[in-house]
Amino acid sequence: MTSIRQVSAAPALSADLAAVAANTRRFVSLARGCVMAVVKADGFGHGLGDVARTAVAAGATWIGVTSLAEAVEVRESGVDVPVLSWLNPVDVEVSQAVRYGIDLSVPSLAHLAAIEAGPVRVHLQLDTGMARDGAAPHEWLALMSAARRAELAGKVSVVGVMGHLPCADTTGANETGRKALLRGVEMARQAGLRPSVRHLAATSAALTDPSSHLDVVRIGAGLVGIDPSGTTRLRSALRFTAPVVQVRRVEAGVGVGYGHAHVTERATTLALLPVGYADGVPRAASGRAEVFLGGRRRPVVGVISMDQVVVDVGDDGVAPGDEAVVFGPGDEGEPTVADWARWAGTIPHEIVTGIGTRVQRCVR
Repeated sequence: MTSIRQVSAAPALSADLAAVAANTRRFVSLARGCVMAVVKADGFGHGLGDVARTAVAAGATWIGVTSLAEAVEVRESGVDVPVLSWLNPVDVEVSQAVRYGIDLSVPSLAHLAAIEAGPVRVHLQLDTGMARDGAAPHEWLALMSAARRAELAGKVSVVGVMGHLPCADTTGANETGRKALLRGVEMARQAGLRPSVRHLAATSAALTDPSSHLDVVRIGAGLVGIDPSGTTRLRSALRFTAPVVQVRRVEAGVGVGYGHAHVTERATTLALLPVGYADGVPRAASGRAEVFLGGRRRPVVGVISMDQVVVDVGDDGVAPGDEAVVFGPGDEGEPTVADWARWAGTIPHEIVTGIGTRVQRCVR
C-alpha cells in the first residue's frame, strides 16, 4: 500500500550563524595575528554576506574571496574591513577594485603589467609549493622589481605577500612553505618594498602550526565547522532537511530504483524524499549513506537519483510530511557533513559548496 499526502516538496537548508560566530571567535583566540574570514563560494554554501558580517562581528578583521565579483558583493553587503580578492583574470576590471576599496593579489608579471591606473592595494602572490597559483620561485625577483617600479609610478601600493601551503593538514609539513614565503618577503624588502601583511596559513595550519600564522591567518572552512586537519571539533553551521513525500509497504525481493541496485531482503517500508544529486546529495554515496528520520538513522537504499532518495524505515511508522535530516551538526545523532563526505569519498568542502539552487535557504 502506498501513502501519499500533499506536502511541501522542497528540501531546505538552514545556516546557523551563531555557529559561524563561535568558530570565528575560536580562531581569533588561537591566531597569533589577525583573522581573515574567507567567504568564497557563497560563504562555503552558507551565504556570502551573512557569513562575512557574522565573522567581522565576531572579531575577523579581514575578508578574503576569490573573484572581484565576490569582493564587490561583500562590500555591498555592508562590510567595511579590508577585503582581498586573489583569483582574477589578467584583464580584471581594476577600476572596480579602486572604486570599492578592494585589495587584489598579483600572481604574475602579466597581472601586474595590466594595472594601468591606481593606486591599487596589492598582495604579491608567491607559489610556495603548490605549483598552482602564484608566481613561481624563478619569477619572484622579476615580480618584486616590477612591483617596485609600479609602486613608484603610483599604480600600486604593495601591502602584502601571500602564499599557500600544499600539505597543511600533515603535521610538520609547513616549514618549507613558511621559509619560501619569508624568503619572498625578504626579496620584496631588498627591492625597496615594505609589505606589512604576510599570510600563508589557512584553517588546518591555523589549528596545528602556530609558526605559520605570521600576520594574518585565512579561515574559510573553519568558519562553518570544517576542520581539514581532523584535530579540532568545531561547530557545524548547516542543517539540510527534506520532507517525506511518499511511503509504501513492499515485500521481500523488490528492486529499488535504477538498475535495482538494491533488492529488499524482507518486507519493509520505503520512504521517498524529494532530494537528489541535483540538490547536492552525492550519487557516489549510494549504498552507504543514511538520513535521520523518525528518531534514528535510516539507510538510503538504491541509487541516489537526480531528484529522489529512497529510505528504508523497516516496520516503523513514518508518514508523508515527516522531516528527514540529510545532515546536521550531529547533536541528535543525525549524519554530519563529514559522514556524507566519507560515504561519497570526498571532502566536506565539496558537500557544503555543492548544494543545488532549488534548495530553500534560510539563516537562523
